[in-house]
Parts: sequence; C-alpha cells; structure tokens
Amino acid sequence: MLVNNHILQVGDKAPEFCATAVYQQEFKTIKLSDYIGKYLILLFYPLNFTFVCPTEITAFSDAYDQIYELNTEILGISVDSEYCHLAWSQTDRESGGVGDLNYPLVSDLNKSMSLAYNILNQEGKALRGLFIIDKEGIIQHALVNNLDVGRSVDETLRVLQAIQYVQKHPDEVCPANWHPGDSTILNNPRDSKEYFTSI
Repeated sequence: MLVNNHILQVGDKAPEFCATAVYQQEFKTIKLSDYIGKYLILLFYPLNFTFVCPTEITAFSDAYDQIYELNTEILGISVDSEYCHLAWSQTDRESGGVGDLNYPLVSDLNKSMSLAYNILNQEGKALRGLFIIDKEGIIQHALVNNLDVGRSVDETLRVLQAIQYVQKHPDEVCPANWHPGDSTILNNPRDSKEYFTSI
C-alpha cells in the first residue's frame, strides 16, 4: 500500500489502526497507539483452523513471558473475523485450535492492515509477515514468509534483543548471529577494527 506516495518499509512510522480483537474470550478494540512506549510484534498469519498457523500462534504464546520481560507485546493478525478468532481460541490445541492465548488475535476482515504492510496475497490471505515496532512507533524489523513455512520464536527474540541493544547503545552495531553478551562493533571506521581483529 502506498502511504503518502511511499511503500511502507523498515524505518517508517507504523500506520495507525483500530480493529476488533479477541483476548481472554472477550472482544476488545485494539489501536496501535495503545502500545506507544512498548515494543510491539505484529504477527500476521494466513487463516485460523489451518496447519502451520496454530504452531506459530501457540509458540509465541508459550514464549510470551520472555517477550513481555523485554517490554514487548504481541498481536496476532489474520483476515478472519473476530467470531472466527473466538471459535479458534475456544478450541483446544489437540483439536487444531489455539486455546487461551497470552495475547490478542486481531481481525483484519477488511484487509486494510494486510494491505498497509504489503503482505496480502492474490488469494486474499495474509502472508506470514512479522514486524517489530519500537517504543516510538517506528518499524525496526520486517520478515515475510510464504504460506508453507513457519517462523522462529528464538530468532524473533534474538532480533528484538539486538534492536533494543543498539537503541540503548547508539555507538554500537550488532554483527551476524549476535546474541546478548556477544561482542558488538563500534560504529566508526577506526574503532570497528577492534572487533574485526578479535575474530
């Protein structure tokens, strides 16, 4: 989707939205602005009651405490209605449902959010888009998988921690495969050599 004649990308301000979600078996109105001051993971997925989707949705729910400790919330988003979300959350995992989740499932029935993030496919389903939005509402990370491949909670946590690290340490950058506690690179030509001579 073009926003002010510009395709939305990493580094842009995330577009505001207002949508109906299911959380703790209740309908709730969700707005992006509710999350300013926290990091936010937008977890788009194709459809409820499919095969890969419940594995992702429940995996992120199971890791919610780790994510919450990083001042971060999660929103699961699909083009299903809030009523379909409710039915899915009322179905246990053994039967292909997701049960009670630790974060809301948002209805994008009119597909405006999927269009804004440029992940709506020709069948009208959202691709597996994952976006990390920072405390100021800026998109810091984007990952899009096709329908058949699930995403990694561990990699999402790693990227989130790297984003938070460099935002707290603006003179440093994180190299490939960085994890908390690993060496970083000083963000200038002279001092960066310290890292490269150490590897």
